[in-house]
This record gives sequence, structure tokens and C-alpha cells, in this order.
Amino acid sequence: MSEARTGFDIGRGPGREPDRAGSGNASALLPVSVFADRSYVRAEMAEDVAATGCRLAQVGGLDLLFLADHSDVLLVDCPMDEDAWRIDLARLAIRAAARRAPLVVSTSMAALDSVFASLSGSDAQILVMPSRAERMIALARALPQAGNRVRELSDEDRLVLFRLTEQVGQIAQKLEQLSAGPGPAGREAVAFPFDEAREPLRSDDATDRLARTVRPSLPDPRLVRRIIRQRQLRTRFFEAELFADPAWDMLLDLTAARAEHVRVSITSLCIASGVPPTTALRWISQMTDAGLLQRAEDQADRRRAFLMLTDKAADAIARYFAELGPLAATLI
Repeated sequence: MSEARTGFDIGRGPGREPDRAGSGNASALLPVSVFADRSYVRAEMAEDVAATGCRLAQVGGLDLLFLADHSDVLLVDCPMDEDAWRIDLARLAIRAAARRAPLVVSTSMAALDSVFASLSGSDAQILVMPSRAERMIALARALPQAGNRVRELSDEDRLVLFRLTEQVGQIAQKLEQLSAGPGPAGREAVAFPFDEAREPLRSDDATDRLARTVRPSLPDPRLVRRIIRQRQLRTRFFEAELFADPAWDMLLDLTAARAEHVRVSITSLCIASGVPPTTALRWISQMTDAGLLQRAEDQADRRRAFLMLTDKAADAIARYFAELGPLAATLI
């Protein structure tokens, strides 16, 4: 049976008093609820909430998800693929999205597909077997999204909250650079705004009018798979971190899948990225926001959802390979 507990009875060290409204800590006014069946994880999550200075509103097992106040910031741990919590999690995600309440869900690779499917339509952050540092970073990112509660803060408290999230955001950026390899600095949440590839124009001799060129088709999936294998071969001789390029690796995998008319699960795409699952999920979120990827529900099994290239992304990939021509066979 789950141990439902509320208030500050978990995660408060000896002599430490809970922050009160008006104490000068803006985040203390923001309630955070924690739901996890594993007692040690539940305790860690509650301690992490207390460490940020937020108010711990409710702590309980997954059987209490239906009692969650969907105006809170919500931390949920779902490591197992079980029907018992899947429906409650889906309902919670819908309510949280309607209220714009931040939702952070941690899970395992085994349950990732089910969790991803259950969170359809929400902006939840998904973490896969996260470290405590990753969980705290996700929580810090969630705080400014707590729309209704943030609007209730005084100007002084908003400034405190802004400084808190700004500092943790800088730490998060450094950690991402270390885990994902070198990349452009100073990027916003959407790392690469994506515009539809411009179609070159040609002159139509018969009518002397400009006409669109014929769109090229996707490359041969056998060629794309060969490029993927060549890229993976490097890790046999060098550290994988030297070549981390998750966005391109995922685009290649989805390009081959689209040409082969097969579907790609969230778990499979995380593996194809070549980086830790939580890092891959952040890239997937950014690529989706940028219009490169889209979600496809499994009509036969609601416990699964797939990811695929958008038409714009597929067109850009096709044009890229067409521009390369025979040189594409030498890509690594």
C-alpha cells in the first residue's frame, strides 16, 4: 500500500523550518506535489523539492494521482508499464495541460513508450532514470511555467523567482553542453528554428514563366542505413561523446524509416540518438517545436505512440541528398 504523506514531513533536515509565504523566497509560494510508488524515490523527490525552496503540497503513491491538485507543479515517477496508473496519468496530463500546470514525469526505458503515449497533448518534461541533478534542473525549468501561481506573486517575489530559475538555467546549459558535446551557445528553448526549404525556381521555355522544380524523392533507405552504420562504427575506435550529434542521427533514422514505411517508437528513436535518453528527449521536444518531428498515435494500441518526420522536414532531407548527388554515398 502506498504511503500517502503531506506537508513538510519528508526532506526537512534537523532544525530546518519550511519556507513561509512572504519569507522572500518566491518559489516557497509555489506548491509542488510528488507521486511515486517507490518510497526511496518519493523521499528523494520530496527532498529535491525542499532544496529548491518550493512548498511541498502533497506526497503519495501513484494510486493518489487522481487526487492531485492540477494547479500545482507535479512530479511523478512511473518506472513500470502498468495499466493501473496509465489512465490516471493520461487524465492528469489533460488536466495539467488545461491549467498550464507544469508536469515532470520520470520513467524507465521499459516504460517510456507507455508514458510517452499517456502524455499526448501535454508539454510534460519526461526524464529517463534521471539523476537528482537532472530532476532539480527539470523542476527549476518548470517553475516559471506555473502560470496562475506566478501571477499571484509580488513584484519582489517574481524577481527572486526569476533569479533562481536563471541561475539554475545556466547550470542546466553547462550540463547539456557536457553531455551532448559542443554546440552553438546562447540558444533558446527551440535550438534550431526551422523554415521550410525554399524551392528553387526555373524558367519554363514554353511559357517564359517561373515554375516550381519537381520535388526530389527521399534517398534510398539502404544508403541512409549504410551512413548510419558508418557513423556508429566510429564509436568502436573513439569515445562516443566526441561525435555526439543527436539531431542528425535521429533525422537519419526517421528518414530511413519513412522511406521503408515503418514506424519508429520513442524508445527506438532515443537509442538511435546515441545520447542518454533524457538528453534525447530534450532534443526531440526541441525538434518537435521547431517543426521537424511530429507525433503519430497508434490507433490499434493506445499505449503506444510514434514519431515521424514532418512533410517539411522530409522535403528538406530529400533536397539535401539530391544536392549531394553521388557524394551522398561517401557521407559519414
